[in-house]
Amino acid sequence: MRIGVLGATGYVGGRLVPCLLEAGHEVVCISRNRQRLANRSWRQDVDVRAGDVADAASLEAALGGCDAAFYLVHAMGKAGDFAHSDRVGAQNMAHAAEAAGLRRIVYLGGLGSDTFAELSPHLESRHEVGRLLASGSVPVTELRAAVLIGSGSASFEMLRHLVEVLPAMVCPRWVTATRCQPIAIDDVLHYLAEVVGIPAAAHEIWEIGGPDVVSYRDMMNAYARCAGLRRRLVMPVPVLTARLSSHWVKLVTPLPYELARPLVDSLVNDVVVSEARSIDRRLDHRPLSLDEALGRALQHVQDLDITTSWIDSAAGRTAASPMPQDPTWAGGTVLSDEREVTVNAPVADVFATVSGIGGERGWYAGQWLWQARGALDKLVGGVGMRRGRRHPDQLQVGDAVDFFRVEVCEPLSLLRLRAEMRLPGDAWLEWQLSESTEGVLLRQRARFHPRGVLGRLYWWSLVPVHTMIFREMIVRLASAAEARATWPDQGQSDQGRNAIGRDTS
Repeated sequence: MRIGVLGATGYVGGRLVPCLLEAGHEVVCISRNRQRLANRSWRQDVDVRAGDVADAASLEAALGGCDAAFYLVHAMGKAGDFAHSDRVGAQNMAHAAEAAGLRRIVYLGGLGSDTFAELSPHLESRHEVGRLLASGSVPVTELRAAVLIGSGSASFEMLRHLVEVLPAMVCPRWVTATRCQPIAIDDVLHYLAEVVGIPAAAHEIWEIGGPDVVSYRDMMNAYARCAGLRRRLVMPVPVLTARLSSHWVKLVTPLPYELARPLVDSLVNDVVVSEARSIDRRLDHRPLSLDEALGRALQHVQDLDITTSWIDSAAGRTAASPMPQDPTWAGGTVLSDEREVTVNAPVADVFATVSGIGGERGWYAGQWLWQARGALDKLVGGVGMRRGRRHPDQLQVGDAVDFFRVEVCEPLSLLRLRAEMRLPGDAWLEWQLSESTEGVLLRQRARFHPRGVLGRLYWWSLVPVHTMIFREMIVRLASAAEARATWPDQGQSDQGRNAIGRDTS
């Protein structure tokens, strides 16, 4: 079939596309920003079309010629009312699917009781989206899952950081009382790819889960066991609310408050597959156990084989947004710090060094200042520095790099990062490379478009710090690139390469 995938830039969608291709389907990826799919390994095998769930007309055009579509879109984790955004998107999708003549919609929702009064806002919204998608004439197959266990998933990363960082923790009472049926991401992908080919009724709901029904404390203990850690001490107390727990999760894990809060709110609901709706009644498949799923996810993390991550779907403004190059576009003011240096190294080594910035390597100058800025950002509700990088060497548009987002990545010529920390304005950090007879000219530009007086005060108060950091940064990047060029056959160890980037002053 020709299958449209809405959410191909996200965690599940980015992994589903190659599964559909392997099954022999033609795949149409629909995204607001097509550039974010430019560097995917399967990009040349799919048709990428522009479409936005907030715009029914664009969806109808993008879905033209498709037989079926996967709806893997949600607004949780973004600023504003995520339930309202998801409601609008589902309504537009229902109308667009009918107008485009689709024969099937497959939607991945959340487990939980159908009694809305008992559900968290997140799960209630997930169920509402399923109902709205089915309000049109196109048959909808809704798969409902609980916690997804896979490298890079939001639930797995929250679990991983909590258990690895805290040998003992005080938790809400429901951590031991609520029942959950986690499922491996590989099993989710299997079910999604299988159900699209099964004839559908008007609105079918199938529930999917692994073989283990556990409490969240059981899940923490299972992670500790699989990771070779000592059993964690979990102390449930009745006074710890979801709001307080969300702030704690925000401080200890990479998840921002906007994402942590709805996830934590949902932990009060039992999310267990019911016999009447179990996918086992329709498909014969043995899902992985919890220990098998955790072990597989941990192995992928250790091997740096994280093809998609929860941060993929948390991009701020689109990469199509222009960088402010002149005062007219920027509303009158663009403040900048611009530097350049000639590097005596091949352009490939210079670009590799620049595109390896952040994460474990750090930011080459004033690393403790970057860490302090990240901690402050977390305290005021921002993303902080704990997101790190998906891969220490590879970058693609849409990737997170600590509290930046890759906006443009043109190998050997340009890397532009957009800041996603809390700021009174918009900020970018950019490196341009050009070859000359003397070597590689490396241009570094930090640009800031301030909002109001506060934005200007913010920039000017930090000019001494920025001057010190950015001056040292470009010098150290150049030195690291020249050192890299001397490594025979790139034989230097990762630890050795990382050490060059760290601030040891």
